[in-house]
Amino acid sequence: MPELPEVETVRRGLENRLDNFQIDRIEVRRERAIASPGGSLYFIENLQGLYVGQWERRGKYLIASLHTRSPSTYLSSPKEVDGGWWGVHLRMTGHFQWHKNLSSPCSHTRVRIWNRQQEELRFVDTRSFGQMWWVPPNSWPSNIIKGLNNLGPEPFSNSFNSIYLKEKFKGSKRPIKNALLDQSVVAGVGNIYADESLFKAGISPFTPAGILSDNQLEKICINLIDVLKMSIGKGGTTFSDFRNLEGVNGDYGNAAWVYRRHNLECRKCKNKITRKKLAGRSTHWCSICQK
Repeated sequence: MPELPEVETVRRGLENRLDNFQIDRIEVRRERAIASPGGSLYFIENLQGLYVGQWERRGKYLIASLHTRSPSTYLSSPKEVDGGWWGVHLRMTGHFQWHKNLSSPCSHTRVRIWNRQQEELRFVDTRSFGQMWWVPPNSWPSNIIKGLNNLGPEPFSNSFNSIYLKEKFKGSKRPIKNALLDQSVVAGVGNIYADESLFKAGISPFTPAGILSDNQLEKICINLIDVLKMSIGKGGTTFSDFRNLEGVNGDYGNAAWVYRRHNLECRKCKNKITRKKLAGRSTHWCSICQK
């Protein structure tokens, strides 16, 4: 599943490609791709003709403002969202493709969106778990996209720090790896970056979250942010399905410390990286570097 760096990479690509993009035509090829009330007919009816504004990321969700006139006609950033919002969650295998010229869609294409120039934004999703929403302008995204209400702070926000984690983990016996995967604790972190940040912090993924010291919690915050920033700089991670809008793989996997490096030498101590299931997820760590 795409995690924060992959979703942020997609956000940047969408913001770049959909600058002054007016939605001319929409084709929904898989009904379940539309999760908002009214289904695909309502989604199409309310997005056609609108201009796509700024894209934001909240955890693993993408949200674009929609406008009845071109954002380029505003003297500054448009302050009134008069067309509502367009929400997207990539889930496990969803990704966008940009097609400047006419081309045939693959069998996994779920939604196709064209502008007036007949350039196409295509949503492709092998597992078909990805979702889209239209949020009316008289509502808030969190009223329609219910998952937004359950998210913890963003890792890059001032709210995410060791003091917050100490309070959140008080008395908790669950392994720190599981705690970091909890989207209500910190938004956007998944299996890859939980493993990577715990390695850099020198903390075993099996350590109960509630017994971590102030110093260890500070290390988790610092290293999680460092790993996420590094991955964003490399366009995220591709081990299977993730691609950016231009079809390019993320490159962080080549620099990973432990994730997907089972039985390979630790890049620090040369010990073999170990893999074990934890709460149903493959967990990778170095038994020497992480205590």
